[in-house]
Amino acid sequence: MEWLVSLLGAALIMAALRDLFHTLWHPTRHGGLSRLVMTALWKLARHLRARRRVVGLVGPLAMVTVVGMWAFIIILGWAIVYWPHMPEAFAFAPGSGLSQEPELLDSIYLSLVMVATLGLGDIVPAEGWLRVASPLEALIGFVLLTATVSWVLEIYPTLTRRRVLAIRLALLHRSDPSVQQLDCAVGASLLESLATEVVRVRIDFTQYAEAYYFHDGEDHSSLAAEIGYAVHLAQRGQAARRADVRLTATVLTDALKDLAGILDQRFLHTNGTPAEVFAAYAADHGRAVTGS
Repeated sequence: MEWLVSLLGAALIMAALRDLFHTLWHPTRHGGLSRLVMTALWKLARHLRARRRVVGLVGPLAMVTVVGMWAFIIILGWAIVYWPHMPEAFAFAPGSGLSQEPELLDSIYLSLVMVATLGLGDIVPAEGWLRVASPLEALIGFVLLTATVSWVLEIYPTLTRRRVLAIRLALLHRSDPSVQQLDCAVGASLLESLATEVVRVRIDFTQYAEAYYFHDGEDHSSLAAEIGYAVHLAQRGQAARRADVRLTATVLTDALKDLAGILDQRFLHTNGTPAEVFAAYAADHGRAVTGS
């Protein structure tokens, strides 16, 4: 029975580590628990009255919540591993009084100390396998800290790339080039560079799905508000006389279709056309989509 309880704790630890791996390091980022937490917070914020102010906090708050969830599950899992063997398999420092506390409380205390890599030494394992397991928890705690820092450093460059594309589209929308203005070598270069940026954002949404839950702020820096204009530019480019402009416009159209497919498959589930997906994306972020 004691080993069954310890195995239950080990299963919790493995579930947290699996979710951490798929959220941070797996190329397609299909974290299960983390995605559920982020989606729930996003939907909750959408139904609150002070929508824009609250939605702007969802991304950072979701990341903090997910990291806290991982830490809680890991600490609880290790406490359950220790619990059936407490206090017989552990040595307590004289005068600490810890052995007088409830066994579960001592187990949680030891788990907190180990995952925080404090190593206070007032409770130490006395059995051989526990002497291996306890340092392993400290190693997992260090991995969790490192993963959290890496996650923050990874996510903000993706937001920057998204906002750069949005601002560029907003500036183009302001000047609103005609078919004749796009029908030149500069127009072909412009459409090609836009297609490259759209592909980068598409990859960001694939590898950093949590970026979807970050609000862009003002309309001029919101991809949700401006992505529809990219569709309009591609349509104008396809009406040009130059073959290179039509080719790059087609590439941009295909890149936008791929982006719409990722947004629909992972977040929106409309099963609609790219225009409908982008309209749903804008609505989900509280924006009016720009198309012309």
